[in-house]
Amino acid sequence: MAILLYRLGRAAFRHRLRFLTGWLVLLLLAGGGFAALGSHLDSEATIPGSQSQQGIDLLERSLPEATGVTAQLVFAAPPGGTVDDPAHRARIGDAVRRAAAAPQVSEATDPFRTGTVSADRRTAMAQVLYPIKRDQLADESVTALEGIAAGARSGGLRAEVGGSVYSTAGMHAGIGEVLGVAVAVIVLVVTFGSLLAAGLTLATAITGLVIGLLGLMLLSHLTTISDTAPSLALMVGLAVGIDYALFIGSRHRAQLAEGAGAEDSAARAVATAGGAVVFAGLTVVIALAGLTVVGIPFLTVMGLAAALTVLMAVAAAITLLPALLGLAGDRLRPRPGARAARPGRAGAGGLRWARLVTRRPLLTIPAVLLVLGAMTVPALQLDLAMPDNGTADPASTQRKAYDLISAAFGPGSNGRLLVLVHTERGGDPVRAAAQIGKGLDLPGVVSVSDPEPGTDGRTAVLNLVPEHGPRTRETQRLVRDVRSRTPALGAAAGAQVLVTGSTPAAIDVSDRLRGSLVPFTAIVVGLSLLLLLLVFRSILVPVKAAAGFLLSAGAAFGTAVAVFQWGWLAEAFGVATTGPVFSFMPIVVIAVLFGLAMDYQVFLVSRIREEYVGGGDPREAVLTGARHATRVITAAALIMFAVFAGFVTTDDLTLKPIALGLAAGILADAFLVRMTLVPAVLKLTGRGAWWLPRPLDRILPDLDIEGATLRRTRHSPAQDAAHAAPSVASSR
Repeated sequence: MAILLYRLGRAAFRHRLRFLTGWLVLLLLAGGGFAALGSHLDSEATIPGSQSQQGIDLLERSLPEATGVTAQLVFAAPPGGTVDDPAHRARIGDAVRRAAAAPQVSEATDPFRTGTVSADRRTAMAQVLYPIKRDQLADESVTALEGIAAGARSGGLRAEVGGSVYSTAGMHAGIGEVLGVAVAVIVLVVTFGSLLAAGLTLATAITGLVIGLLGLMLLSHLTTISDTAPSLALMVGLAVGIDYALFIGSRHRAQLAEGAGAEDSAARAVATAGGAVVFAGLTVVIALAGLTVVGIPFLTVMGLAAALTVLMAVAAAITLLPALLGLAGDRLRPRPGARAARPGRAGAGGLRWARLVTRRPLLTIPAVLLVLGAMTVPALQLDLAMPDNGTADPASTQRKAYDLISAAFGPGSNGRLLVLVHTERGGDPVRAAAQIGKGLDLPGVVSVSDPEPGTDGRTAVLNLVPEHGPRTRETQRLVRDVRSRTPALGAAAGAQVLVTGSTPAAIDVSDRLRGSLVPFTAIVVGLSLLLLLLVFRSILVPVKAAAGFLLSAGAAFGTAVAVFQWGWLAEAFGVATTGPVFSFMPIVVIAVLFGLAMDYQVFLVSRIREEYVGGGDPREAVLTGARHATRVITAAALIMFAVFAGFVTTDDLTLKPIALGLAAGILADAFLVRMTLVPAVLKLTGRGAWWLPRPLDRILPDLDIEGATLRRTRHSPAQDAAHAAPSVASSR
């Protein structure tokens, strides 16, 4: 493989204008396509096979208006007043009439006719119905409804808008993300000691990322892509794109400092560091593609979307970057006297650190395990739930509406359950539903509505109001309790009973994710163990890599629990409401963090193995490899941390906990696991770290990502100079 990558890197360097033109054409095609077609992202989420999804499908056939988007106009009288005040009632009536005539609205209910006025007569709630799916709702329609609410605020009357018109996800780019990129640029400049080298690295990463994201937007016209997918793809693609280009660029600059010719150096950097990039990227793709095993379509799309940007990052690093290095030529060679031009001093800090952590490995290993164990402790109390308007910014209108509804009508009014009663032909669904409703008078149930008949004559719907809010454990238990009773109640009434709605659907998602976490982790880790076995031809190295990752994942989960559930530093991280962690956080963090952790594992251990395969003592190879890799891994980890920390500031409630978990996990994995625990374990095990049973040794292919083949066929300095001399001038 090293020879293949060497030839690819050399071809990109020599024919740089052709390669650059190819990337430019790809960028223009993707950009032109997006400019012409835009995107078609979907906010709908399906959970195939779940009872809530079966109920939603039945609702669409029998009572389609119940499956549309619903907004609430919530009105609250000032202290000491009621909504029955003639002036307030007139404003509410005017707002309801204007809402009924608003864009895309099919109906707006009068709260005084439907009885949705609180017992103390201080709060009234109007339902605004949109007979469309969430992704068909125009932003202008929501803005119009907010304008109607604003117009009703007079004389102390409050008016807020809530409901499913608001999405908890979306693609955002704020000041935090910009600061994350700014920190990445600073780290690159410090690492390379060159603005030009940092600029080429960033240009490579951004080009691959932009093409990947534009391609994702175009694909949204051909297949369903959730509106959360671009955010995850942006975050992961930016982080790995910078890191992969950094790995190759730093190797090239170090070789230039040692006197290598520019062309040969670029080709060798692609052959060695590029090999690590290819396999690290493949590991990330495997982990992200592994999300398909969960069986939730939009999570599958999220993973595949992020995998697309990772593939683009790898492609850019091994083809676009060497072409850019060809344009730069010898201008990337460190100036005489510069720190980077003194190979003897390069990596001195990394060498000192490696000696420190490997001097007494039997002390280092327990110390690291103790720290990671302490960070993992909060994860034992991990509680999962889907976000809703109750987790939105307290200053937002949807959060204010949510809180007004909870205070006036009870917390469960924000999480009603829909109980669908479906009879065979000739049956009476209303009578069956009334009978079943009597059997649902359970602890934790505030009320059960009268049956509402469907248009098919075979279905009726009951509205069940829980006592507690939709994200609470009490409501989760109530949903399970109701579902455990409905089969018997349905059989007695001669009907099929399904419990659905947004709250049961969110609980179904959380349950499925919770149940998939262990098998998903086992599949991803198992596939990656096989890949690392092929790469390093060792039993211990892959096992150690996987064990280290599990420790890092525990630290990531523990940090998320401490902030989002316990409230530690919640204000500093912009967490408005503490409570259960976003249900997707654990499985997405595992997928992304495993792949990124393997980046560091492959880059560090391939450098160590490179020294060992070259004939070095296995224990000295640890020190030499760490000396060359530590500085780059430190820079890569700081860049990833900066990018993920930038996304912690987002108002995307689905992305914030994932970004925080990844930021904490990256710090733990890079600095505690890869740069501390791994060298200590390799030093302790010595030559045994590279043991491979003979039967496996005979049948496994030698992938040679360390470039051993290149060393056996190494060009002479004269040949390097002969290649380098014309390379700067050619193709200009």
